[in-house]
Amino acid sequence: MLLTLSSPQKTVSLAAQLAARIEPGDCLALTGELGAGKSTFARGFLRALSEDPALDVPSPSFSLVQPYDTVKGPVFHYDLWRLSGPDELYELAWDDACEAIMIVEWPQRAEELLPINALHLTFSYGEAENERKVLLEGWPEERLTGLAL
Repeated sequence: MLLTLSSPQKTVSLAAQLAARIEPGDCLALTGELGAGKSTFARGFLRALSEDPALDVPSPSFSLVQPYDTVKGPVFHYDLWRLSGPDELYELAWDDACEAIMIVEWPQRAEELLPINALHLTFSYGEAENERKVLLEGWPEERLTGLAL
């Protein structure tokens, strides 16, 4: 499913709608160039899931993983940009995270350790300055039906 998001607010809206559909054991794999909307999406998703619109959501670029407690249980937000290989994931509570909810930026660095049932969101720049395109792949279509932007 390819969606066009006309503004950062639409990215946050998509994040909130997916937060309402997420369950423990689910993984969101975020791919895209720097500035394409991954962090905006992750911030909106975590704020919706925690029911706290002011939640501080720092980028886990340096810590590699940032855990959160939410109404649906624990969430692990990973940024794997600085990871040198998937073997390092075991030092970052990866096994525990696979049973919780995961947001993974730069998921290709996890290689075969990324859950196979992950929802892949690929962000790219749109034609207008604030427009973004996002391709959603990996979940059954009925799980994505009704997304309203």
